[in-house]
Amino acid sequence: MTSKEYDRVWDDLRATGHSNPYGLLYHIGAPTSDGWMVVDEWESEEDFKNFGEILMPILEKNNIPKKAPTVMPVHYVYSHILAEHH
Repeated sequence: MTSKEYDRVWDDLRATGHSNPYGLLYHIGAPTSDGWMVVDEWESEEDFKNFGEILMPILEKNNIPKKAPTVMPVHYVYSHILAEHH
């Protein structure tokens, strides 16, 4: 995936009213030496799977190859922004 493809996916998500999917806590998109990396944190794996049903047709529309995601439980998350408010 390129940055232009990534941006097109977000444009399509916004156009269809899905730019703030239920259960998404954090999203990071970044270029890598061989493409693009996305790291998300979701409330639940079910929320992630539900969003996949929205995302997959958008990826297909934009001719972006589907890759199986790596899903893993999170042990610890720290955010100085959240810490400052507590």
